[in-house]
Amino acid sequence: MINRRQFILSSSGLLVTSKLGTSWGQDVVRDPFTLGVASGVPRPNSVLLWTRLAPEPFAGGGMPQSDVPVRVRLARDEELRDTMIDRIITAPADDGHSIHFRADGLEPGREYWYQFEVGEFASTVGRTKTAATGGLDDFRLAFASCQSLETGYYAAYRDMAEARPDLIIHLGDYIYEGGPRDESRGPVRRHMGAEIKTLWDYRNRHAQYRSDPNLQAAHATAPWMVAPDDHEIDNNWAGYTPEDPEEQTELEFRVRRWAALKAYYEHMPIENRPQLAELDSSLQIYTSLEFGDIAKVILLDTRQYRADQPCGQEFPAADDCNERYSNDISFTGREQEQWLFGELRDSEKHWNFMAQQTWFSQFRYTGNRYNMDQWDGYPAQRQQVIQRLADPELSNPIVLSGDWHCGCAMNVMEDFNSTVAPSVAAELAGTSISSICPWAAAVEESIPENPHVQYFSGDRRGYVLVDMNQERLLAQYRLVEDARDANSGVAVDAEMIVESGQRGFTA
Repeated sequence: MINRRQFILSSSGLLVTSKLGTSWGQDVVRDPFTLGVASGVPRPNSVLLWTRLAPEPFAGGGMPQSDVPVRVRLARDEELRDTMIDRIITAPADDGHSIHFRADGLEPGREYWYQFEVGEFASTVGRTKTAATGGLDDFRLAFASCQSLETGYYAAYRDMAEARPDLIIHLGDYIYEGGPRDESRGPVRRHMGAEIKTLWDYRNRHAQYRSDPNLQAAHATAPWMVAPDDHEIDNNWAGYTPEDPEEQTELEFRVRRWAALKAYYEHMPIENRPQLAELDSSLQIYTSLEFGDIAKVILLDTRQYRADQPCGQEFPAADDCNERYSNDISFTGREQEQWLFGELRDSEKHWNFMAQQTWFSQFRYTGNRYNMDQWDGYPAQRQQVIQRLADPELSNPIVLSGDWHCGCAMNVMEDFNSTVAPSVAAELAGTSISSICPWAAAVEESIPENPHVQYFSGDRRGYVLVDMNQERLLAQYRLVEDARDANSGVAVDAEMIVESGQRGFTA
């Protein structure tokens, strides 16, 4: 039994090392660890551990209305014998019984294993890794985005788990908000329920996605760094503007946005709680992490603070218009912009990643058309960012992008409209984990108008695995053979190389 003193100590964050019986948590009579485990925010001396108790994952979780004590253990070995942390913590009912536990006092640059327990039930054992300090010979990261469960399975995540990266980055569209769709070939799985709008809905949709075993395996393999894009709330939303303001009022969307941000927090290994001031909701997403002397990852949030898309939202691209060139519209908001500039200016790392949600480089569609939901809708601000990426004091800038369901590698040009302007960075735009790309043909036919494009694949799903050392970066576009096959093989479709100091892809 947990006595009162043990519970108070554990709740205050002090270490509890006494052995625990199984009488606590007996009111949980079904396995609550249906959504797996995860870790995130790896720093040299700490990492954040996550799980959510949900014995009935598609019915709000199925937990009692009270907080529940949970045992968490972290060890230096996979068998959990060399234990460093053994505590009782709380799964708060107000947070959907999700846990965001910061494990402190760890050693830099080493693996750890962790597990949660409630009563007689134990979670799977997760692996994580703290950030290294000092010199680092190499580093491996993987990044992904866009994983509609209706159009494909998650074989890519099985491959990612087997790769055991040091960090996994998810750039958005972790869930999709729509109701069941009638795809031309028939969905491989169906969304439960209609389009989601309430906290209950968002919790159940996250739970449906989280139940996938390959996704759970990837979460249990390495620490994650995450940011939402649009489908975690509503397609193509911007700030407090929904995609379809004629169908949902600003008040309705504000309530919806709060529910979605809260559910996102409850299902992700992130440290900041969502905030609500009257009807202004926010979730601090943008952040940076450092890994020895070799890598810095700057993660942006390009949804919460952006101005509404200019020039209309024709798909996949709209006609050019003067409005998009305005200095008054921002993709990131000015506060985040200044934070980004400071992060780039102050970095002393060898490789510097700017990870964000949509294509950063200009992409001109046939007929001088542009996708206004990407950075092409905000070229004045993009040029300001490009100037910072071009700073000779910034070492090896690399842009990571998601959103567009196409694999694409591009050189970021100092001036996209000049034939002699230099490249200032390399951009790796990942394809989707499972979401299809009906507009791939429109992208492919426009590639001749975009000579900075170095690689393109529009009809294959997968992710990007990035290995780097002090001499070069190697990015593999790892694509599944058939996204409609849960057991599909995964193969390398292309390898893109950036030599240290080159500021673009090696020919």
